[in-house]
Amino acid sequence: VQLVESGGGLVQAGGSLRLSCAASGMIANINAMGWYRQAPGKERELVADLPSGGRPTYLDSVKGRFTISRDQLKKMVFLQMNNVRPEDTAVYYCNGDIGYFNGTVYRQHGHWGQGTQVTVSS
Repeated sequence: VQLVESGGGLVQAGGSLRLSCAASGMIANINAMGWYRQAPGKERELVADLPSGGRPTYLDSVKGRFTISRDQLKKMVFLQMNNVRPEDTAVYYCNGDIGYFNGTVYRQHGHWGQGTQVTVSS
């Protein structure tokens, strides 16, 4: 199973950015997908999470500015980031709670993407 993010980059404060993440491999089901971020010198934190058939949850500081969505058929998750701030600067990681087959053995656990850098200039 692989998660591949795209869409990061440099954006001015107040601007917008859209992150995408695609899951691939011998996937049987995906329970939840979400986005985390890690700024230099800080711990990784949950930005937004969206379980299958459930409601999204957001970090307080991004509520009203960021929106998470999923395309379950394409096994993708998106993060629309509006009105970004310099404090949103971080490496953003896609995470998926994914069930898959390793041969004939079913396994389920969290998977991480490689991360995509988001830099917001003031």
